[in-house]
Amino acid sequence: NSEAKRKKLVKRLKLVEAFLASGAKCEWMILDVVPVIPPELRPLVPLDGGRFATSDLNDLYRRVINRNNRLKRLIELRAPEIIVRNEKRMLQESVDALFDNGRRGRVITGANKRPLKSLSDMLKGKQGRFRQNLLGKRVDYSGRSVIVVGPELKLHQCGLPKKMALELFKPFIYSKLELYGMASTIKAAKRMVEKERPEVWDILEEVIREHPVLLNRAPTLHRLGIQAFEPVLIEGKAIQLHPLVCTAFNADFDGDQMAVHVPLSLEAQLEARVLMMSTNNILSPASGKPIIVPSQDIVLGLYYLTTEAEGEVGEGMVFTDVGEIQHALQASAVTLHSKIKARILAFNE
Repeated sequence: NSEAKRKKLVKRLKLVEAFLASGAKCEWMILDVVPVIPPELRPLVPLDGGRFATSDLNDLYRRVINRNNRLKRLIELRAPEIIVRNEKRMLQESVDALFDNGRRGRVITGANKRPLKSLSDMLKGKQGRFRQNLLGKRVDYSGRSVIVVGPELKLHQCGLPKKMALELFKPFIYSKLELYGMASTIKAAKRMVEKERPEVWDILEEVIREHPVLLNRAPTLHRLGIQAFEPVLIEGKAIQLHPLVCTAFNADFDGDQMAVHVPLSLEAQLEARVLMMSTNNILSPASGKPIIVPSQDIVLGLYYLTTEAEGEVGEGMVFTDVGEIQHALQASAVTLHSKIKARILAFNE
């Protein structure tokens, strides 16, 4: 035990020696000027009835100022040492609370017994300045919705809800409405879009044609977490996603949500089409292996469709073309697994 104590003291002594060797002065460690942040970051908002809602920081600053003034007055009045010392301690506590409320000593609370938010609280954590405003920002021309499977989509397509598309592509719609003389001013175009007039939907179809959108699923752990698709207008409120790109996004349909972003400039659209289109990202950038491969029910379907069975209905029948086979299937003259002969015309393109 004494050995551990000795080691601890040696460690502290080393720290003091290093401090002295650096030429630093102890008084540099003491605050004699308190930084005051700009008033825009600690606003005072007037409420109904002549009352004000204020930022917690204003309360904390007010405490520091009041106690500082009181200490100054006590020193001027040559108050007893014990009273001055107590006032100094209270001033120190108020400065501590301003920097990090509750770190040392008791937590300073507001009127409703809620701890006041200090300078550190404004910076740290998920809702702090760094993570909330500097590392990630809200952007315009974006949306978010639940994803559902779109099995009839082509690989480069995604289903975009009509209402969502109308909101995302508004500026393009206004521009086209004016160009075609359907609206004389932006205000008139705005009114047409708000009323959802039939011609607006036609314009929307034209605007989204070959205008790719970006789909992103959080967390974006590799570059295939954001890909570009050509939107197809659909009813409802959910985004439709092609089943084969689910692996890249690590998406499933148990309530996952995805974000949509619209590339605005022609350069951005071109880059999205060339670099980010799902049809241009078939191989995984990590391993070079295909990432778009049939899976689950698709594999089962392929197996089921290509299974041959002996003694099925219509075995040995001969057909002239695919249309005849479809008719025979509908009429139950053959089954999916019957061995048949058919003439298929092959085109060498």
